[in-house]
Amino acid sequence: MNPWGSNPSRKRRDKLFIISEILEIAKGGVLKTQIMYRANLSFTQLNDYLGFMLEIHLLEKIRQNGKDIYRSTDKGLDFLERYHRIAELLRNENDNIRNNVKIPPPHLLKRN
Repeated sequence: MNPWGSNPSRKRRDKLFIISEILEIAKGGVLKTQIMYRANLSFTQLNDYLGFMLEIHLLEKIRQNGKDIYRSTDKGLDFLERYHRIAELLRNENDNIRNNVKIPPPHLLKRN
């Protein structure tokens, strides 16, 4: 199971991946319920992530027309950019490892 891939059907997502999803969703400002549904999080999970992300200033909460809007901060967008770069480096490294696997010649694999 690769936490850095882009397969949305995977069963388990790591915490950094979920944080990056929330930041991506909240780039332009969204309601809490939109984050919950688009990131496929329970209400409890969502509140935990939002609380943490607000505390470390990756997200900001803005009151607009009587509603709370969540938006990625500059710090959050910086995190997102760095996360994407690291994910790409890891993907490239995995591709290099898979493509450059050296298999010993058959005569060395024979059993005596």
